[in-house]
Amino acid sequence: GGLKISFSNIDFEEDNGVRAILLHNSCPSNRKMKIPKTSQETRDFNKSMLSESNDFGVHSTASQGHLQFFRMLFRLLPPFLLSVGLALFTKSFFLSRTSFDHRSSCDYGSAGSLLTSALGLSEKEVQFMRREGWLSDFARDGDRGVKGDYSDGCWVSRRVDSMVILVVDALRFDFARDHLPLSIGSRLSEGQQSHGVGEGESSHNQQRKQKHRARGSSQLFQFVADPPTVTMQRLKGLTTGGLPTFADISGSFGGASIDEDSWVEQLKNVPWNRRRHLLVNASDGNHALNPPQIAFVGDDTWVDLFPTQFDDSHPYPSFNTRDLDTVDNGCLMHLPRLLKRMVGLKTERDRSTNSSSFELIISHFLGVDHVGHTYGPNDPHMNSKLHQMDVSLANTLGAIDNAPSDSCIVALVLGDHGMTEDGNHGGGTSEEMNAGLFAHFSPGCDGDDDDAATKIIDGVDGREIGLDAARAFESINQIDLVPTISLLLGLPIPYANIGGLVPALLPKPRYSRQSSPSDPSKTDEGTLHIATALALNAAQVWRYLHEYSKSSRDLPSDQLKELKELLDSATIVYRDALSYSQMVTESESNLNGESGNYQDSTAFRQACGLFKLFLAQSTDLGKRVWTQFNEAGMMMGIGIMALAWVLVVPLWTRDVREEIVRIFSANHALINVQIESTKEIAASPGKEAHDAKTLMQSWQHLHRIEVAAAVLLMTFQCAILTFSNSYIEHEREVVTFSLSVLSLLILRRWYFAQSASVESPVYLPVLVAICSRLNDVFVTGHGLDPSIRLHPAHHSFAFMTSLVLLVYIRLQWIGDRSTQPRYSFGITSTPISEITDVFAMFCLALTWWEKRSRDHSRNGYIIARAAIGFFFVGMVHSIFCILRDKNQSGGNVGNRSATRVKNTKLALFRGMMLLVMVTGPSCSSTAVLVLLQCASICKIMESFGSKVVDAPVMAALWRLAIRSAFFGTNHHCSFNRLQYSAAFIATDSFHFVIAGSSLFFNTFGWEMIGSTLVLVLSRTTGRSTVWSWFRFYQWTEMLASCISVSVMKRHLMVWAIFAPRFMFAAVFTGFCLFLCFVEEIFDVINPFLKTKNNHSRLHTI
Repeated sequence: GGLKISFSNIDFEEDNGVRAILLHNSCPSNRKMKIPKTSQETRDFNKSMLSESNDFGVHSTASQGHLQFFRMLFRLLPPFLLSVGLALFTKSFFLSRTSFDHRSSCDYGSAGSLLTSALGLSEKEVQFMRREGWLSDFARDGDRGVKGDYSDGCWVSRRVDSMVILVVDALRFDFARDHLPLSIGSRLSEGQQSHGVGEGESSHNQQRKQKHRARGSSQLFQFVADPPTVTMQRLKGLTTGGLPTFADISGSFGGASIDEDSWVEQLKNVPWNRRRHLLVNASDGNHALNPPQIAFVGDDTWVDLFPTQFDDSHPYPSFNTRDLDTVDNGCLMHLPRLLKRMVGLKTERDRSTNSSSFELIISHFLGVDHVGHTYGPNDPHMNSKLHQMDVSLANTLGAIDNAPSDSCIVALVLGDHGMTEDGNHGGGTSEEMNAGLFAHFSPGCDGDDDDAATKIIDGVDGREIGLDAARAFESINQIDLVPTISLLLGLPIPYANIGGLVPALLPKPRYSRQSSPSDPSKTDEGTLHIATALALNAAQVWRYLHEYSKSSRDLPSDQLKELKELLDSATIVYRDALSYSQMVTESESNLNGESGNYQDSTAFRQACGLFKLFLAQSTDLGKRVWTQFNEAGMMMGIGIMALAWVLVVPLWTRDVREEIVRIFSANHALINVQIESTKEIAASPGKEAHDAKTLMQSWQHLHRIEVAAAVLLMTFQCAILTFSNSYIEHEREVVTFSLSVLSLLILRRWYFAQSASVESPVYLPVLVAICSRLNDVFVTGHGLDPSIRLHPAHHSFAFMTSLVLLVYIRLQWIGDRSTQPRYSFGITSTPISEITDVFAMFCLALTWWEKRSRDHSRNGYIIARAAIGFFFVGMVHSIFCILRDKNQSGGNVGNRSATRVKNTKLALFRGMMLLVMVTGPSCSSTAVLVLLQCASICKIMESFGSKVVDAPVMAALWRLAIRSAFFGTNHHCSFNRLQYSAAFIATDSFHFVIAGSSLFFNTFGWEMIGSTLVLVLSRTTGRSTVWSWFRFYQWTEMLASCISVSVMKRHLMVWAIFAPRFMFAAVFTGFCLFLCFVEEIFDVINPFLKTKNNHSRLHTI
């Protein structure tokens, strides 16, 4: 029995003082060859080795290659299956809803045809509605008996001459209500300030605002957006009336034009003679030659969506969140010029000229959103920006107030979404969803008197039907603005719209506004027009749902049946009111020769309530089923991933099985060997032996609890947590708690074993938990501008001290200075790589110092680019050293392996410094704590004897520490935590590849660096089972996330919480799969490299 030492493919044996070498996989039979001692024996040995290697070397290498190839295929099977299953599931889950190319028609008779086909109205009833002026889908003819000064429109009469839409990005409802006193506050009557829906007031009191004759009428609403609250998504909903698919969130960073029907496209394409505004008659030759145009200025997202629809367009780049003023200044520069050429504001002299005019002006301000992303909503910068918006909006609304009395102009001031208290958006919280909508009508929209009957709001609130209908009038979703804008401009409602008309925003037709309030036949005619508009809206929505149900089975047939019954009930009430009005009109006309008071006000108001209730329920149904899930594809994807998960279960590995059996066996064999201090006592009789045996049993019991707790905590964090929206929202606390519990369990077991072994300090587990707690509590402000002075970690002393500590760690802990070259006079040289890293961190400190300055011209971009350049050079150097060490064949193998590990750690350190740079000054303090935490875990991983930490626990510790760094840097598995400022650390211009890469690395960098470190340490420390468990935990999370979103796909919070959590898990798993493929390929290539090196060494011998 000699000592056998195995290394690579060569086994060295020492037996009775005789040295021999045994070549595995190189000789046809495993035979021993005596190593020669004399020169002649050496020459003979070399000749025999060379000849034999020529004889069988090629054959055995080929055999080994085939074996390794098939082994690689088998080991690559689980990652390949998981990749296929994940791709199939993702494609099936995010399958876009059916998109229709249909467009709502503006042809003559289109409105009547819609009412006939969808609601079952008779042709006689439709003709009566046309004759009374409730429909306008016919050629204007003075002999048709149309009452009053009636203007044409596609479906109903156009209500306004022109419109201004002022989008203030991220205008939260409380911003509009409390922080815009000049523009909004002064136009709301005293004591009638707006409230959020559901705060105690009725909808009628919340929405009604007293009319000011000199300033027109104003109303403020709580404007509810649908998650995800991203600008591109919201603009699609605001123009099409549909619910864009969740996967369209990628368009917010690239952009894609809208291919569905929208009111912007309708306004551009509908012939001018079908939508003449009120001030222009058919004989106006100027407008016949130069019809009004559409103007836009602001966020270039609109141009991405509508590249050819705007006649006068001034887009500005929108992605640079640190640029607070460029877009807003552009809007302020162009908006006054555009307003002067607006229809209804042009003077008589301007109308006689051939200059073009605008019937729609869109202006999209971005400053409020960018201030929120950069500084947050409570910073003084926000107050300054809101004041700027207030002055600008006041000037625009003032120009509308001065419009001629014969014109009707409406201005809509709205936010596309809100923002959280840290200035972000993208999720589904109330702060992100509740934006503001302020509608202001010029004085000409209200008529010439102050009677309540001529106000914009006709008091239609659905209370005749019940509370459900009343709530339908209270809730104003963003998509509800689409049919309202369409009918205000005399356009058909977009085909795929599922929003419901807002009656409070629909002025009376012109002839109704000019009627005398003393005429009882006209006092409530606005209700009839609102009822007709709601009937058209309901018919359009039902047509869309009916067509959608033909192409998708996802719409529940029972719910469609209920909607149809509700629509039929509303139609019956409406038709009864029409029949009564028609009968009274004909009888009065026969008796008096003119139309009389035909209005059955109560019946029409009841019809309004029922139609609005139908529209509200249709919207709710659409929100639940707007995405067409491919159920079969989802189940197939989950099945494939489940198969891959079963194949990768660590228990299939022999080493893991032996480890588990050893831990949970009745007689723990290792205890008698490892606890040397109690071995002799345990063998002796008496009380000492009994105490020692009790101590050993307690140690074993704690060991089992530790492993069981790790598996249970990972089961909860990876699987159970994904099924609860509350746990997902508080995942940061769950991870920190789990890490603390696991660290304390390790500490408890180490306390029992400290007398037996001193190889690792007992406080290391405590240090792991303390670092996470310190980072979680004291380090804040990640991803925010360095100039923010609300966070201590942004202070110069804090980040300068942290960078000095990082420099010390780099010089003393990372790399091996003892192996550096020396000058001829014997002084150790400072390596270029260390100078590069130190100088890069010095540049990083300078760029943060510059950005912290209150002088915005000092942006630090040049120095930031220099720091990036130095870090990039360092990364290239590290990769070169790793490859060089791998290809070297001489020298001590152990030294080469240690050097390769140090170079890998150095590369990861440099990657972490890049991550610190794209995250901000706060991350420098976080990096120090994370490095201390990682050093502690590395020492725990290297522990042996009685303090050894088993692979399931070790993998759980690494995973929780990595996720703790992810959450500790203010990240979360939701899009409202994306730190967009990372895209502009070194430039103020937007470059998609650079910005996207920076944002991606900022978000997922900790996972990438941490997972790579776990893989490297697992392979170099001889504990490959740690990586097996780490991979297993991640795959468990992916499989559970897929199952959870499948189960919760109809949940209210699926798109706000569950789907983002799934997408983040998919990215985490994607990088883990990448490392798995790299590992397997490396394992295949490595034996060939070793064989090549062995042959070279033998030839050298």
